[in-house]
Amino acid sequence: MNQNQPNLNDSSLSLKLFIVLARSNRTVADLVEQDIKTYGLNPTEFAVLELLFHKGDQPIQHIGKKVLLASGSITYVVDKLENKKLLQRVSCPKDRRVIYASITEEGKKLMEEIFPNHQAEVHKIFSGLTNEEKETMITLLKKVGLQENK
Repeated sequence: MNQNQPNLNDSSLSLKLFIVLARSNRTVADLVEQDIKTYGLNPTEFAVLELLFHKGDQPIQHIGKKVLLASGSITYVVDKLENKKLLQRVSCPKDRRVIYASITEEGKKLMEEIFPNHQAEVHKIFSGLTNEEKETMITLLKKVGLQENK
């Protein structure tokens, strides 16, 4: 048997792992989305605000990559957040082609209010795991996520 070919048991176990991972990811994503909706935001809006809140002003064209969103959708999300007065567009003084998204004072106040609650909800989702189990999962999921297709 070729060493690169998995045996049937390995393949079955990999498939089972995939199914369990996909289902648990869906459950976690659904719970997080429910929490975010209580703040009057959708997950993408929250992700953009959270990025700006923690990392500061960002070029709009780079936000999509950081929050895993298609570049065409970013303008729509930025428009919505700007209409809610939670962020503003700011021209780059050094390069007029670059526009930054900047969180407003109203956006900062909102995130200061809701982020601790959101963080507590995420902690609750993973409360069935010990810190050691969380560290192990982080390590293993990074290993899977960084693997190249072999």
